[in-house]
Amino acid sequence: MTRVALATRIFTPEAAAATFRLAAVVRALVGRGADVDVLTAAPPPGRAPEDDRHVPGARVRRWPVLRDEAGYVRGYLQYLSFDVPLALRLLTVRRPDVVLVEPPPTTGAVVRVVTGLRSLVSRRRLPYVYYAADIWSDASASTGAPAPVVAGVRAVERYALRGARDVIAVSEGVAERVRALGGRAVRVIPNGIDTDTFAPDGDRPDAAPDTPFLVYAGTASEWQGAEVFARAMRHVVAEEPGARLVFLGQGSSWPELRRIAEDLPAGTIELRPLVPPEEAAAWQRAAAAALVSVKPGLGYDFAYPTKVIAALACGTPVVYAGPGPAAEDLVTHRLGEATAYDETEVAAAILRVLRAGGDEEARARRVAWVLAHRSLAATGEGAADVVLAPAP
Repeated sequence: MTRVALATRIFTPEAAAATFRLAAVVRALVGRGADVDVLTAAPPPGRAPEDDRHVPGARVRRWPVLRDEAGYVRGYLQYLSFDVPLALRLLTVRRPDVVLVEPPPTTGAVVRVVTGLRSLVSRRRLPYVYYAADIWSDASASTGAPAPVVAGVRAVERYALRGARDVIAVSEGVAERVRALGGRAVRVIPNGIDTDTFAPDGDRPDAAPDTPFLVYAGTASEWQGAEVFARAMRHVVAEEPGARLVFLGQGSSWPELRRIAEDLPAGTIELRPLVPPEEAAAWQRAAAAALVSVKPGLGYDFAYPTKVIAALACGTPVVYAGPGPAAEDLVTHRLGEATAYDETEVAAAILRVLRAGGDEEARARRVAWVLAHRSLAATGEGAADVVLAPAP
């Protein structure tokens, strides 16, 4: 039996792309007979872990951490509050055969140091696999962080990547940057979505607007730039006064979204808190379109937001603003609209979708595409292949 330890600051029950894919990997590992320890953070206030339901068969070990005002483990102090205790936890947990580590790079650096120490003591190599969802040093540079900070983050990220036996990248763009930073044996495994939860059939939310509405479900932070949709609604309601936009989530953009909403006709934009995946799926399937964005030039131009896949799995068209591989898929496979990160272009795309109405054939095509290319089960199995691969 292979023993696997997963080191991650984010895990169930937090609703995030990392949570979904990591839980899928753990389920795949357990399904293959692996003995899995998850070393993670205590859940956010008011959220109870349901580990027996999400990852049956795995041992989930939690530790208190600092969280920011939005409830995330995000920021240098917050990362340290997880990483420093992690070193001791990794030293004392029953020796695994391999460690899987989720960013930030500081966590990867801690894992490299500890696995190195345990390899030295036992005289038997303890490898680790790094799960690269994005490149943190690129993001730091694009947000205008001071040069010494960027250099420090890049050095730590390079150290974490170079020590990994394997690196899992979520896209070709990420894989290219990993290789440039010295990562070896890089395997691309795109993010997937839970097609049992995000499906075309199921409940609709009782609180949904009576008129056709759009939904933005998930984190709204600097690099997503969800404000472009709020600003676009000024143009949309001028031509379709009944149109509504519902934001479900949280993030650093929330104050600006609230300010824009106050300048629009009452009820045009509704801001609701983050909801569990099952409830998010209900909103997705009831919406006329789901909105997803990536703000260009902030280090995430190669990102493939899981929001896109979640909406398509429910049969809902996506209006996507910004760069990235998701835009190509939406256009090539006729799954939705893709525009530049521009409020005028976004408004025009929203109006086209609203006026097109429902199309059952198109809904079925979107669902079929996700099942064929982006199911979460396939993502988990692919990552498990890498984790359990025999040592070279």
